[in-house]
Amino acid sequence: MLSKHWSRIAITLVPLVLALLHAMDVLPIDVLRRLDNIIYDARLRVTMPRTLDDRVVIVDIDEKSLGEVGHWPWSRNKLAGMVDELFDRQKIAILGFDVVFPEPDDTSGLQRLQQLAQGELKDQPAFGAKLAQIQGSLDYDALFARSLKDRPIVLGYYFTSDDRQGLAIGVLPKPVMEQEALRGRPIKFTSWSGYGSNIAPLAQAAPVAGFFNPMSDSDGVVRAVPLVAEYKNRYYESLALAMYRMMVGSPAVEPGFAQEGVGRSYQGLDHIRLRLGERSRIVPVAEGVITLVPYRGPGGATGGSFKYISAADVIARRLPADSLKGKIVLVGTTAPGLQDLRVTPVGEAYAGVESHANLISGLLDNRIPIKPDWALGYEIIILLVAGLVLAILLPLVSATRAVILSVVVIALIGALNYWLYFSYNWVLPLAAPLTMAIAAFALNMSYGYFVESRHKRELANLFGTYVPPELVDEMVKDPDSYSMKAASKELTVMFCDMRGFTKMSEKMEPTQLQELLNAVFSRLTDIIRTNRGTIDKYMGDCVMAFWGAPVETPNHAALAVQSAMAMSQAVHQINAEHRAKGLPEIGVGIGLNTGTMCVGDMGSDIRRSYTVIGDAVNLGSRLEGLSKVYGIDIVVSESARKQAPEFGWLELDRVRVKGKEQAVGIFYPVAASGKLEKATADELKTWNAFLKAYRAQDWDQCDLHMLNLQRMNAQKYLYELYSERVASMRLLPFDPGWDGATTFETK
Repeated sequence: MLSKHWSRIAITLVPLVLALLHAMDVLPIDVLRRLDNIIYDARLRVTMPRTLDDRVVIVDIDEKSLGEVGHWPWSRNKLAGMVDELFDRQKIAILGFDVVFPEPDDTSGLQRLQQLAQGELKDQPAFGAKLAQIQGSLDYDALFARSLKDRPIVLGYYFTSDDRQGLAIGVLPKPVMEQEALRGRPIKFTSWSGYGSNIAPLAQAAPVAGFFNPMSDSDGVVRAVPLVAEYKNRYYESLALAMYRMMVGSPAVEPGFAQEGVGRSYQGLDHIRLRLGERSRIVPVAEGVITLVPYRGPGGATGGSFKYISAADVIARRLPADSLKGKIVLVGTTAPGLQDLRVTPVGEAYAGVESHANLISGLLDNRIPIKPDWALGYEIIILLVAGLVLAILLPLVSATRAVILSVVVIALIGALNYWLYFSYNWVLPLAAPLTMAIAAFALNMSYGYFVESRHKRELANLFGTYVPPELVDEMVKDPDSYSMKAASKELTVMFCDMRGFTKMSEKMEPTQLQELLNAVFSRLTDIIRTNRGTIDKYMGDCVMAFWGAPVETPNHAALAVQSAMAMSQAVHQINAEHRAKGLPEIGVGIGLNTGTMCVGDMGSDIRRSYTVIGDAVNLGSRLEGLSKVYGIDIVVSESARKQAPEFGWLELDRVRVKGKEQAVGIFYPVAASGKLEKATADELKTWNAFLKAYRAQDWDQCDLHMLNLQRMNAQKYLYELYSERVASMRLLPFDPGWDGATTFETK
């Protein structure tokens, strides 16, 4: 029975093979990685406790503090007062700084006073004596260092990577682990080549410090932070880990390998072990010795996860005594100007200090999500079991049972994944198995539906010669919505005429001419179809196409303009090939117009076609003929230009063509707006100024602007054309009724 459905089974196995190649990193699929991140973020938001952890308090350098105390950095006598307030009056348990102090504080003016005492005022003993008396109170770094000394304080610093030279500012703390502890294994740590740390007096007063670098994923979201990082073959702890270790008695940090039997070439750590005497605590880590941040809530002072206190209130001693007794305090900032706001799964402007608070909270509660080292094996087993079940059973069951089977398989995959997350904090891949199951079901059902649906095939045969296969695929999803019945719609029409065809026909054999014409039209047709255009007809050396029918296409004008520009570029490439082969060069003239047209199946009983008719169609044909007049290959009406604002435009003229009493603005697409070069933009600005003077019949200004334009682009035929117009119109009297339009009585 299975042999009867081998082709259907093979199609169903395609997603399985792709998913396995992705899982093994042979053929990584970026969209699946992004989907895994999206799933993780959504699951995290759903499962966050959203409760207050009153053990951790954030002293916030917020906008209020900057307004009261002054811009950052503050003088360190104020910070010293804040530290004394937190320990002496509030009696906090431990203090961590999510800021760094890399430079000495000279805001007191002590350095200048010392210079005066040794220079201009050295003969004033009273000045020197007074300076010696007050010097201690003006050495703000010494004051701050005294407030830090012998207190449970963890300073912050950052690592950096600089390819030119290693940045080394301030004093690093002692590493928590040396290379010998790794037993010669090439463990992949997050590695850095430079650092910015605290000045020596502060580092000596508070010798424990932790780095506060975030770890952004490829999408810019901070989901994890390094727990231990490498710098010059020595290993340093993060701010959160340093604070946690200080709280629990400063245990030693040791690497934890997955299994003792794993080979020495294994490059990952399973965990970090914190050993204090006979006791030890395991902190799981992922590749790079990073750990996922267990976010508690949406973040911020109103997020409800941690209590925020303005630093200004602490400095001004507005808090009741002992109100922070026994608390873990982090000093950080939420002020946007201090640039410590990050994009996280739970907020787009999340304070970096709260990320550390979340990690400390997770360490205290032993609530750290982790991607285990066996995640790859788990993913492969799930893919194989689910993929083979679907591939074998789906072709054998009815459509209803296939839906039920697929739903059950998808539900089991999701349920197992979520159970392991909720029960053990294991973050396991889910995107590839889910996508594989959904794609297997979709391919299987689509294959059967395609084979069994005659109505869809008929629709494809009906429209297939007019529209691209991609549009036919859209149409067959809802065949009842499409027919050949005539209707009035706003569409964009294109006329493309080959230049030099008559001359070529006189010099080439008919078969050669046929081959050349077919090759050119094939290239141009491919461009039209790629941009969702419908081919109307071929008329000798002219092709007619339109956009917006039979499939609704809101951006039909932009697609038509994009096609015209690509066709022009293709002709340049064709001419280069012709020159190499000794063939004659060709040119094209393209006219585009947007307007209401009648579209449908039209013709006689003998021959009919799906086409467009109407005044807007006629105008498009007229515009194609004007391309020769202005020496360009594309002429676009104002109505089409208005619906394609994503391009930069050169206004050619206002014209009255045969059959139109109203003047029509015509334009040339220069480039996509984002790709418009400065020189081109300047030239367009000067050209617009010329047109304004031209329509005002200010011929002197026209000459001035034209001189500048010809300096910018001396070879442009358009400028030569208008120069001749200005010269001839100087001889005519001023006409107050002239609207600047040019009249063309023929095509």
